[in-house]
Amino acid sequence: MRLTTSSGAVLATDVTLAGNIWSRFVGLMGKRELPAGHGLCIQPCSSIHMFFMRFAIDALFVDGEGRVVRVYDSIKPWRATGIVRRAKACIELPAGTCAAHGVGAGDTVHLGDAPVTPLQHTA
Repeated sequence: MRLTTSSGAVLATDVTLAGNIWSRFVGLMGKRELPAGHGLCIQPCSSIHMFFMRFAIDALFVDGEGRVVRVYDSIKPWRATGIVRRAKACIELPAGTCAAHGVGAGDTVHLGDAPVTPLQHTA
């Protein structure tokens, strides 16, 4: 799935959905990298950890309407975020993606053709 901002910026062209307990738990652990243009959308999710990770990532926490609640830029391995109130999903992107596109709290992101909403998306 494609991830864009409401202004039309393309953050990723290949986003995978992690919607069950196992895929949410595993996430990107054990991967060697998250290539440019790729991402992982974890739903539901209000915090993440970077244990057993090998690389830094950006994490976008969004509410039920796809509005960005919090951005963590370049989270390093072996760290964890706090609980992000109002977050319904976390979108993990390659480190530097959010800064490069000026994405911040209050922006809206779209997965497919619709705002990111809990367990609802379009192809």
